[in-house]
Amino acid sequence: MLRRPEYRKALVFCGLIGVPVALLAFWFLVALHELEQLIWTDWPRDLGWKQAPWWWALPLMAVAGVVVGLVVARLPGRGGHIPAGGLHSGGVTKEALPGVLIAALVGLPLGVVLGPEAPLIALGGGLALLFASLVRAPQTKASTALLGAAGAAAAISALFGNPVVGAVLLMEVAGMGGPQLFAVMLPALLASGVGDLIFTGFVHWTGLETGSLDIGLPKPPPLDWADVLWALLIAPALAFLIHWVFVGGRFVAGFVTTRTVRNTTLCALGAAGSITLFAIATGRSPAEAALSGEDALAGLAQDPHAWSVGALVAVLVFKALAYTFCLGSLRGGPVFPSLFLGGAAGVLLAPLPGLGLVPAMAVGMAASLTAALRVPVSSVVLVVLLLGNVDTVALVVLAAVVSFVVVELLPQGPRIPAFSEPPAGRARRSGASRPS
Repeated sequence: MLRRPEYRKALVFCGLIGVPVALLAFWFLVALHELEQLIWTDWPRDLGWKQAPWWWALPLMAVAGVVVGLVVARLPGRGGHIPAGGLHSGGVTKEALPGVLIAALVGLPLGVVLGPEAPLIALGGGLALLFASLVRAPQTKASTALLGAAGAAAAISALFGNPVVGAVLLMEVAGMGGPQLFAVMLPALLASGVGDLIFTGFVHWTGLETGSLDIGLPKPPPLDWADVLWALLIAPALAFLIHWVFVGGRFVAGFVTTRTVRNTTLCALGAAGSITLFAIATGRSPAEAALSGEDALAGLAQDPHAWSVGALVAVLVFKALAYTFCLGSLRGGPVFPSLFLGGAAGVLLAPLPGLGLVPAMAVGMAASLTAALRVPVSSVVLVVLLLGNVDTVALVVLAAVVSFVVVELLPQGPRIPAFSEPPAGRARRSGASRPS
């Protein structure tokens, strides 16, 4: 395969694609970060509040619901994939890019409980196909898949700050194997590496921020048998919780297939109501139950004692409920809310005898992320990157494997219907196909 001139040309082209895709991904993430800071921190302070008031999410999420609903109903590509179906690496065309950008740049900063990874994958894949058409590169079914995967990997590596994470995630999400996997992943890995170099350079040169994945956990003590035993209990419990959040999201997805704008707005208001109830119950900022949870996870890890037991229970309940509404109706990625829920559960359970903060958060994040994405290898790599040490790798792997087995054996819920189909009436049993 490497001796074929057309494949070598494709490899070089994919490396070049990493440059513009990473630049655009950089400014996309900067825009999201700046908008979130403006809307949830600067505006409340400018209006005289120390933090966003308890009702802050209600008007913001109403706007998000209307805009995303209109994008889904009116624009090509329906704003991207429905996040309740997990991450997808294909199917986004260059014609769908405007809808993906509008849904993400409006919905995510206004408080949608989803992350930027799914729009980034769509953005990278769509831009790669757009650039290929601009230079009039030959486009076959195989080359389209190759370019889409390379562009998506370049964009996602900008978010995770590591080309290996981007390449491994796309490898598992694509579900390919054998020679075909090698043919797709080699260009994807190259594009990720080039994209990461460009992205890192722009972070240093401009001084602008897109958010950091370093959540600042301290070095953990040596692992012991208590950590392993707790992992075997915590991981299936969290997998069960996240799995049913996603099943709920799939029912929500069926609900919004009819009267899309109205029902999407209603679901956005349902998420806003959950965020509001969290703020009322705890007196804390509604931003902690809204948004993706990426920034809140770092604060949670660095100062876990700032959260009372009641606040941790409240954020698990109300953010999970808001996450359910958003998974089925709005647009974004499922990674960071699941990581936050797993991290919050870890902080809540850390005082258990023989456990501790770092092992508990490691198990919680690995179990939750694996249950959400169904990609255990990528989940392990990403959680280890977040933790910043290799001392908890064994626990992370154990939690990911247990979580994956549990969610595969549970009933999968209804499939996500096309917008021309009526919603599914009831959940499928364990013999049903995996989520699409």
